[in-house]
Amino acid sequence: MTSPLRGDVLLTGFVLAVPVFLLGLRGEFTAQEVVDRLLWCLAAGWAVVAVVRFASTPPQPRKAPVPAAARATGAAEPETTPTA
Repeated sequence: MTSPLRGDVLLTGFVLAVPVFLLGLRGEFTAQEVVDRLLWCLAAGWAVVAVVRFASTPPQPRKAPVPAAARATGAAEPETTPTA
């Protein structure tokens, strides 16, 4: 689970909040609207980081299948050496 207070989440949320800040400075948003939208920017930053982390995580390696002959004789499964 990604924490909403991680540095990458906060940075992404800040980048997404830049247009909100600019619209607030232009006068198109009130201060209350800017504050309300900042929470949505933080939530969107959390979602973006969670999706990118999920997509970039490599899948877990599969165990080697046990040959049919070994299953039939009841031989033990072959040992696998752990990789980094």
